[in-house]
Amino acid sequence: MDGNSPGGALRIAMVSPLHESVPPRMYGGTERVVSFLTEELVRMGHDVTLYATGDSVTTAALRAMAPRGLRLDKSREPLAHHVAMVHDVVRDAGEFDVVHFNIDYVHFPAARAARLRCATTMHGRLDIPDLGAVYRRYPDMPLVSISDAQREPLSWASWAATVHHGLPLDLLRPGAGSGGYLAFLGRISPEKRPDRAIRIARRAGMPLRIAAKVEAADHPYYAHEIRPMMDGGGIEFVGEINEREKQAFLGDAAALLFPIDWPEPFGLVMIEAMACGTPVIAYREGSVPEIIEDGVTGWIVEDEEGAVRAIGRLGGFDRAACRARFEERFSAARMARDYVDVYRELLASSGEPLRMVASR
Repeated sequence: MDGNSPGGALRIAMVSPLHESVPPRMYGGTERVVSFLTEELVRMGHDVTLYATGDSVTTAALRAMAPRGLRLDKSREPLAHHVAMVHDVVRDAGEFDVVHFNIDYVHFPAARAARLRCATTMHGRLDIPDLGAVYRRYPDMPLVSISDAQREPLSWASWAATVHHGLPLDLLRPGAGSGGYLAFLGRISPEKRPDRAIRIARRAGMPLRIAAKVEAADHPYYAHEIRPMMDGGGIEFVGEINEREKQAFLGDAAALLFPIDWPEPFGLVMIEAMACGTPVIAYREGSVPEIIEDGVTGWIVEDEEGAVRAIGRLGGFDRAACRARFEERFSAARMARDYVDVYRELLASSGEPLRMVASR
C-alpha cells in the first residue's frame, strides 16, 4: 500500500495523552480522536507507532508509556509519565518521518532542542491567559487547531492548519429518533450547561435523558445545582455511557441539546449525533457555527426561547440528509487525509532528516 497519496507511505509517531487508554473505555475525547486517526492512517497504509497506555487497543505498533489510563490509577503522577514519554519519543525520533503530538505543550522544549519534525494538535480551550507566555516562546512549533474558533485567543501562534475531527463511518448508524426524548451527552459541568438543557426540555414539554460523566471537581455543582432540578419528573440521569451505548441513546433521541456556555474547541458529541441522523440544537459558542449547518444538521440558537422554537420544528427534519452531510464532512478518512497533508507539508518545508538525539 502507498498511503493513498503521492509520496508513498509515511512513518508516523502518534503521541497520545496517558489519562485514558486509546480508545478510552468511557469518557475521553482526545484519546478517541487519536484512536480514530491512528486506525485510519494504518488502513491507508502508513507505518504508525502509537505512544499510549499499555491497555490501548490498536492496529498500529504500540509503545506503552503507562500500564493503564492514569485517570483510573490515582497512585500515578501524570506529569512524570508524560515527561518520560517525551524522552522516549525524542530518543526514537530517527525511526519516523514525522511526530504527531496530542499532549498540549509539555514536549515543546525537548522538541525544539531535538529539532523534531513534528505537528501538535491542540485539543483543549486556549482562552486561558497564562498560555500566551508559553506559545510566544515557541513561534517555530507548528500547531493544528480543531476549529478556526479555537485559534482566536492565540491567533498569532504558528498555526499550520485546522483539521476538524472525524468518525469512522461505521461507528454509529442512522437512527429513527423514535424514542420521543431529548438527549444531553457529555460532562456535568457549569460550562456544558445541563441546567439550560433541563429548562429547555421542560418548556418544550419533552422528556430529557442525560448521559454524562461527573468528575470529582464537579460533584458539588451536580449535587447542589443540577440534581435538585431533576425532581418533578421528566428528567432521567443515565450516567456515563460507553461507545456501544451511544448508538441507541443518540439514534433514538429526537434531538441532542448542546446549550454550552464556553468557547467549545470542537464538540465531538455534535458529529456523533449527526452520524445518527439526530439534529443538534446548539448555542452559538466556539466551534458551533463551523460544525452545525442551520436547518440541515440542526439549529444554532441564541437562547432558551430559540431552542424551544427549534424543538417545534423537529417534525420536518430530514434525518437522512443530516447523516449524508456527516459523511461528506466528518469522516475519519477525511480527517486522516487532512493530517497527511499536514505531514507532507512538514516534510516539504524541512530539508533535514530527523536524527537520533539521545542514547538508550
